[in-house]
Amino acid sequence: MGSMADLCMTMAISDFYSAHPNYTTRLQLQPKNANSVLDANLAVVELLKDEDVHGVIGPQVSSEETFFTELGQKVHVPIISFTARTSALPYKQNNYFVRTTPDDDIQAKALAAICKGFEWPEVVVLYEDTDYGNQFVSRVNKALQEIEIGLAYMISIPESANDNHLLKELKKLTTKQMRVFLVHMNPSLGYRLFTLAKGAGLMSEGYAWIITDSLSSFISSMDFDTRVSMEGVLGLRPYVSRSKDLESFQERWKRNMILKNTSNSVMELNVYGLWAYDTVTALAIAAESIVLGNSTLVNVSRTTNGSDKKILKISTFGPRLLEELSRTHFRGLSGDFQLVDGKLKPSTFEILNVIGTGEKTVGFWTPDRGIIREWSSIGETNYSTSTKQLRSITWPGDSITRPKGWAIPATGNLRVGIPWKHGFTEFISMTTDPARKHINATGFSIDIFLATLEALPFPIDYEFIDYNDTENFNWSYDDMLNKIPQMFDVVVGDTTIWAPRATYVDFSLPYSESGVVLVVKNKKPFDMWIFVKPLRWDLWLAIIISCILMGIVLRILEHRVTSIGTDPMRAHNGRARMAYWSPVTALAFPERDMVSNNWSVLVLVFWLFMAFILMQSYTANLSAILTVDQLKFAFSDNYFVGCQDGSFMKEFLIEQLHISESRLRSYASADEYHNAMSLGSKNGGIDAIFDEIPYMKLLMNKYDSQYKMVGPTYKTGGFGFAFPVGSPLVSHFSKAILDVTQGPNMTAIEQKNFGPGYSSQDPLSATISQQTSSLTLYEFAGLFLIIGSVTVIALFCSETTIGRKVTDKTAYFIHKYVYFKTSKNNSMDGASVDGDSVQSGVEESHEIVQNNVSVLASEEIINEHSIEETVQNGYEEIDGTRQVNSDDAAQNLGMQIDCNIERNS
Repeated sequence: MGSMADLCMTMAISDFYSAHPNYTTRLQLQPKNANSVLDANLAVVELLKDEDVHGVIGPQVSSEETFFTELGQKVHVPIISFTARTSALPYKQNNYFVRTTPDDDIQAKALAAICKGFEWPEVVVLYEDTDYGNQFVSRVNKALQEIEIGLAYMISIPESANDNHLLKELKKLTTKQMRVFLVHMNPSLGYRLFTLAKGAGLMSEGYAWIITDSLSSFISSMDFDTRVSMEGVLGLRPYVSRSKDLESFQERWKRNMILKNTSNSVMELNVYGLWAYDTVTALAIAAESIVLGNSTLVNVSRTTNGSDKKILKISTFGPRLLEELSRTHFRGLSGDFQLVDGKLKPSTFEILNVIGTGEKTVGFWTPDRGIIREWSSIGETNYSTSTKQLRSITWPGDSITRPKGWAIPATGNLRVGIPWKHGFTEFISMTTDPARKHINATGFSIDIFLATLEALPFPIDYEFIDYNDTENFNWSYDDMLNKIPQMFDVVVGDTTIWAPRATYVDFSLPYSESGVVLVVKNKKPFDMWIFVKPLRWDLWLAIIISCILMGIVLRILEHRVTSIGTDPMRAHNGRARMAYWSPVTALAFPERDMVSNNWSVLVLVFWLFMAFILMQSYTANLSAILTVDQLKFAFSDNYFVGCQDGSFMKEFLIEQLHISESRLRSYASADEYHNAMSLGSKNGGIDAIFDEIPYMKLLMNKYDSQYKMVGPTYKTGGFGFAFPVGSPLVSHFSKAILDVTQGPNMTAIEQKNFGPGYSSQDPLSATISQQTSSLTLYEFAGLFLIIGSVTVIALFCSETTIGRKVTDKTAYFIHKYVYFKTSKNNSMDGASVDGDSVQSGVEESHEIVQNNVSVLASEEIINEHSIEETVQNGYEEIDGTRQVNSDDAAQNLGMQIDCNIERNS
């Protein structure tokens, strides 16, 4: 580059003063050859000390920049570079460092726009391990982040790297899924890289290579073999528009280079030579702008450096030169020359495609318009990042199909890892065909995976690879995930998305319900006397006593009531019989007129008010026993908890729920869970299960109302597919999973694997069993036993001969010792109203009644109007066992007694 740039600068001075012979100023170049950084540093010190220079054109490499710029700041001499693309310090702190090149920030934005236009999700950067290379990567990373494109890997290569080192780094790329590579390094290192990349198979179809202007600006200097190895590469470089002046300069430059007849290898003319030419032209214009008026152009003063006692000359011309240089604006060979904050104003970049032994311009990028197809459309105002604007591109491998940016490495098939499970085969199950060495996998997770493949925007070939076998029970999902990417490209199964796992794999979005729940046995405290439990024994006793006392009170109140227009004896007897049962019958038959006394009505109203409160309280408490109380759960002193084999649950329970490891027992299937729960902790089983919702819904669907979920739901990520960190497949699979899980076929997939009626869309479908709240006959057997007993006794007394005799005898004794004694007192009360004569008649009548009853009792008197038969019929009807009208029997009895009273009167 030195020889090429030296000739360009010499021709610039000659051309400028040939075109402006009347200028009073002349630039004089003092070239110094330097073969190393140390030589360059010594040369600039010598120039500043001995040659009275007022500007330094350099440095050529980034390693020289720090020393050069520090000297420039000290002696007020502009340090001008036509190769530096970045600066370690801001312009305000380093204003004597001038770059006549566009800043790399602009190139980084152009590269990011190209990646976005081709829809590449991530990029791998290979760069030269120098200060300049590190600064460039920092700018590219920032530009990619702004448009949400990932920087998958950064591979730094030393300047002194040999072919073995380069080949080792390239082989690493063959194991990666990324297929987009951005190269930024010097030509000598970059040429060797592409030659080795072609031999490693990295220049075949599906790959995309992009080079920065650090390589693309020197394509004209490449040899034939390097051009062939770089076929299909996409490049970016500053655009230089064609002009007559440029064509004339190129022809003269070639002639002068031949005339120099140098034996050294000279670089072909490129944009760096044009920038060198324009830099010298700008200095000449700036120098002429400083009108001095005499031959003394420099006023030199001396200062002493305190460290080495060397004398450096401080230029008073340098600050004025810097000021005029910043104002200089002209049309140069490379384009418009104008400095903004110490660097060349942003310009247009050319997008080129290496084809065969040549190159083709496919489009342009500008800061204002973005990606455009033609240079003539630069004046338009709309910004575009669409690569559809570009001409056709030939990619590596002579492909015209745009690389998607990633691919399945090595075998070409997606290596899908699936676990061999001993239980919960509804999620994943496999069979192996030994003859074809083929694995057939089924289950919910497999169906989701296959449906996701159909939803992807591109086809993928895959093969199932099993992990674990029937002989190994001490496996875990974590062990399987650690085999990514060495053994698997993706793991498909009931793999939980969990934070500790996210440090070494990337997960897709979940395709199942998420959360960990506690499941316990549904121990319902139901027995045949459950209907008694809502009220305690003291309350039951109080209710019974209240009924009896209420009956006595009503009996006393009804004792003094006489119905008008009816037989007093008959009306009184009916009310007396109902009075004892009125507290109960008032609830069962509220429409019947059971009392006549107003005070009885008042008492009965308050009794009903109390009874209804008791009934409602009873109902509420019984409901609580059957429902709310069933949600209570507490671990026993010697409890054990079950969790699933191979899952993360054991670590989760120990670290987050602080359950002792000695209390955990592992199981592999729903049947093992059920057997352990049936045994209980005391018999070698468990009292509870901690596991994820999908597993527990299967358990509860299978064993219905025997289990229930209690307590809170602990957050987890659900089931997802696991990929290598940084895999571009993650975003594609996540979007496809959303399409599947939110699509119309999700319910069909669930019911196919979990049975009819299953749906993850219904959160309560498994939490609340359909039979949990149902009551069986056993729970109310005690109540039915009482009612049945009363019914049997009633039928026995009414429909059997023995029963009727027992009932008759009982009724007779009740009538003899209770009823007639009460009647006697009532007759005496009624006779006292009529005086002594009536009193004596009643007494005589009462004696006749007593005599008649005595005759009936001895069964010796039988008349055609027998009192025995009448009384017998009346009381049998009261007992409710015969179909004889009780009112008629009682009326006959009353008439018979009246007849006897009249006869005795």
